[in-house]
Amino acid sequence: MDEDTRSEVYAELAGVGPYGVRPGHALITMVEPHPGHEYAYNRWYEDDHYIAGAMAMPWMFAGRRWVATRDLQLLRYPAKSAVAQPVTAGCYLSTYWVTRGRYDEHMKWTVGINRRLNRDGRVYQDRTHVFTAFQDHEATVYRDGAAGPRDFHALDHPYRGLVLEVVDAEGPERRAELLEWLRSTHLPQRLAGPPGSGSPAAMVTVFRPTPLPGDRMSYVKQVEGVDTRLTLLWFLEADPREAWEERFGGLDREVAASGLGRVELVAPFIPTVPGTDRYVGQLR
Repeated sequence: MDEDTRSEVYAELAGVGPYGVRPGHALITMVEPHPGHEYAYNRWYEDDHYIAGAMAMPWMFAGRRWVATRDLQLLRYPAKSAVAQPVTAGCYLSTYWVTRGRYDEHMKWTVGINRRLNRDGRVYQDRTHVFTAFQDHEATVYRDGAAGPRDFHALDHPYRGLVLEVVDAEGPERRAELLEWLRSTHLPQRLAGPPGSGSPAAMVTVFRPTPLPGDRMSYVKQVEGVDTRLTLLWFLEADPREAWEERFGGLDREVAASGLGRVELVAPFIPTVPGTDRYVGQLR
């Protein structure tokens, strides 16, 4: 007898609730495969988990994986990071968009599917979650105004790099002020770039983390800085190694000078090539 998959419920669910195209939420997860497990981890993620543990889920409509080779890891700062210890930890980054207003529904599914994957032995254990959080979208700042891809295109557009920046406000009561400064002053100035030379970043998306559910998988630690933290994703049209110091140096000094917060991580990545082991041999 065929398994009952409750298929009759799908049509009912499709007729209710938000179904827009905006990324109202994100999953941002930075992971370090254990030494000696780099190839096996990459194959598991590419061949199974990216699909079964992410893209096949309801309301997760876009995803992309990024990698930091050793030379990119060594560009990270500050050396003493509240996010990554050591600051070079976390050579793979996965980013996913979740439809606005569908966070609760998605979380119910993701908890359920991860229980099933664990039960079926389809979760790779030899890895450490360095920075994993579901996040709510707060703002997107564009370099070129209305021209070019929108934030809902960002994980499908062939960007050549990404910079993950994590900023902590000086207390929960300052986060709204920090966000407004980033959105209205700091990011527009940075995206404009030096005189006569525009920034390689086409857009920056800003998110704030949300607590993970109490029934999350035990290998994923609870999110830190829920009341103070902001997560920025800079989408680049150039390799982040090109003029790194000129383009992305000093972000920590500028945030500190605002008196509103402090930078805990600035980390560059390049996109993986799906279905391949490219860059795996360059992680150490």
